[in-house]
Amino acid sequence: MFASNIGSGHFIGLAGSGASSGIAIAVFEFNAIFILALLGWLFLPVYIVSGVSLRIVTVPEYLRKRLGGQRIRVYLAVIALLLYIFSKISADLYAGGIFIQLSMQISMYPAVILLLIMSALFTIMGLQVTGGFDNLVFHYLNAIPNTTRAYQSTPFTPKDPATVGNFEPDLYGTNEDRIAILDLATTKDRNLANYAECSIPPSDAMNFFKAIHSTELPWVGVIFGLSVNSTWYWCTDQVIVQRTLAAKNLVHARAGIILACLCKMLPLWLMVIPGMAARILFTDTVACGSAELCTAICGKAVGCSDIAYPSLVLNILPSGARGLMIAVMMASLVSSLTSIFNSSSTIFTVDLWKLIRPNCKDAEVMIVGRVCVIVLVGVSIAWIPIVQLSDELFDYIQAVTAYLAPPICAVYVLAVFWKRTNEIGCFVALIVGLIIGITRFGWELGYPKSPCGQTSTNPPHELIRVHFLHFSILLFGISSLVIVCVSLITPPLPEKYVSFLKRPSRFWENRL
Repeated sequence: MFASNIGSGHFIGLAGSGASSGIAIAVFEFNAIFILALLGWLFLPVYIVSGVSLRIVTVPEYLRKRLGGQRIRVYLAVIALLLYIFSKISADLYAGGIFIQLSMQISMYPAVILLLIMSALFTIMGLQVTGGFDNLVFHYLNAIPNTTRAYQSTPFTPKDPATVGNFEPDLYGTNEDRIAILDLATTKDRNLANYAECSIPPSDAMNFFKAIHSTELPWVGVIFGLSVNSTWYWCTDQVIVQRTLAAKNLVHARAGIILACLCKMLPLWLMVIPGMAARILFTDTVACGSAELCTAICGKAVGCSDIAYPSLVLNILPSGARGLMIAVMMASLVSSLTSIFNSSSTIFTVDLWKLIRPNCKDAEVMIVGRVCVIVLVGVSIAWIPIVQLSDELFDYIQAVTAYLAPPICAVYVLAVFWKRTNEIGCFVALIVGLIIGITRFGWELGYPKSPCGQTSTNPPHELIRVHFLHFSILLFGISSLVIVCVSLITPPLPEKYVSFLKRPSRFWENRL
């Protein structure tokens, strides 16, 4: 599970967010510890009881068994594929492209194409999952690059240990010097505060919980909104739940979950803090302060914090370790992308294609799955320029989740814990939530972040300024309310769809 979750997006994204806004980004990893406990002790037993494990091939199949009908299953399959494109595949490709671009001194798109060719061929040549989970055993090999990657993260200390001594004074000590050191001629007609926004860390960079009005990670959103997003990802997402359903039994699944919880404590030390150190060590590049400087350094006018981790690898590690680290990152990228390709191919073939052609042969399913991978790759490449509009990769990933995932989370939570939930209520809530989320997502794309050192001539509407974690709370609440109201005014489901929910004692048994 940890291997499927951690990828180049975390190394680039978490380190970049640490460099840009401070230590608070680590709360995403700490929150996962509590949500994983919900998966092992609440959601997973329900999935197993409802389908006897091996009969549930994809998570949307659970809702078919619980609610009946096919339209919710189709809806969730389509949304899952969209989320893979917008927040997983494209983000991983962009993160891998940054690393390869800086390490090999080539442009972004050749790097992405090289990575895609490797990953797509690796998937198409035989690692595709189109039913069952026998070949999931192969993915235990994911632990090898992840273990090596974690080991290689540990040498990230400066060449001179005294270079970064007392962390907080070092982080803030150069603030006033930054304005004098950088070329102010490039910002002579701009507001100094806007210039400093990219080049100087925020005053609360060392705080885990920030003010409710913070534009970074407000504490209300972190506690409630983040929990909604995490519940969707860790308790209902195909890539993660697939791993637990493949376990020998519930005891083994819970043991794996506990180990994953322990591993989730590592990213703070292996990614976030090294990213903050990179800002101190490579201030003029990681913390560039003007659009011209940032564009020249990393090709992005909104900031270069995403190059924090590659800067550490390329400038601090000795040559041998540097080459090993690049190889490990490549293995991680291929492993992560292959896992996503496999799961998305499974969802498309099992949840969509077999509804269209229920009597299709295995050879046809295999071909369709491969075509699905190729289409996903093409769309993801086309979406990379949109990802580049964000100043922080990890924020972009979480924002997309906050706009699309809360209605799905509401459906799963109420389907598991409230037997009166019916198919009509869930479907209406999903449609309403999708309309609201897509509207906010598209609206925000119309107001991209201003380049460093520039004042926006088209400031966003007040509704756009609502933090995405606060929006997640609102969208989850609206979706839950719609489910409850519509379910209560429509006929309940037949007993066969809710009979297993009346046996809660079985949910916590070790032998199912």
